[in-house]
Amino acid sequence: MATEGASTFPEAAVDQALNPSLNKEFEVDPVSSDIATSKEIQQEQEEAARKKEREKQDAMQKLKTTILVSAIIVAVAGAAFAITKKLREK
Repeated sequence: MATEGASTFPEAAVDQALNPSLNKEFEVDPVSSDIATSKEIQQEQEEAARKKEREKQDAMQKLKTTILVSAIIVAVAGAAFAITKKLREK
């Protein structure tokens, strides 16, 4: 009833079915792969943005600290000059 070249099922890959560890050809779902790749890229961008923000905050903190230390040094120097001036007047 069935003809030779007509609709026949393709042969099954018995070795691949019985030994999945020997199958080195993996089929990748392109949609899942694209989603995973886009998530990785998004995470890298977010990490870069956080790092940049942290660096900016560190720079601001250094500037604030420098200004505060300079103000304290100027205040101490001014107090020292005022005290020496008062002592010279007496």
